[in-house]
Amino acid sequence: QDSPLKAVQMLWVNLIMDTFASLALATEPPSESLLLRKPYGRNKPLISRTMMKNILGHAVYQLTIIFTLLFAALQRDQRPQDPRREERL
Repeated sequence: QDSPLKAVQMLWVNLIMDTFASLALATEPPSESLLLRKPYGRNKPLISRTMMKNILGHAVYQLTIIFTLLFAALQRDQRPQDPRREERL
């Protein structure tokens, strides 16, 4: 079977994905308290309540923008077209 991604394509995907992850980690300045805190327990949730609020809030924001643009485009397409314009095309 042939892979859907070739080796060079996989390298580019890896480079792009790792770049964004490293930028996300590099934007938080290191602090002494972060280095001295105890590790989280095994039973602690991976995503905190604050993180979940931020994720859901951003998802609602993006969906609002996307649906606004979608419905605006649909409304624009439903307007009656000038028949003379179609003749020129």
